[in-house]
Amino acid sequence: MMALAGGLVALVLGIVGIVMWWEYFVKALMAGIPVMLILGGALATYLGIEEIKDKKAAERFDTEKDDLKREVDNLKKELKEMKGDKEIEERKD
Repeated sequence: MMALAGGLVALVLGIVGIVMWWEYFVKALMAGIPVMLILGGALATYLGIEEIKDKKAAERFDTEKDDLKREVDNLKKELKEMKGDKEIEERKD
């Protein structure tokens, strides 16, 4: 209940403050909006660059992953061939 009362008081005081100090409110907006746009633009640019880096890293990882899979498959084939040759030699003995 206290939160509701405090919220209503803050709401009324805020409305009264904007009405009484409208000029200052507009000046604060005029000063604050460009700063927020600059900071928001800088943040968006940074995040965009990081996203591009992440995509490149993911592509590089996929390529390396495919290469490793091929190498593992080749090694498995070689092991099977070696086991096959060993079994043939054991049969001869």
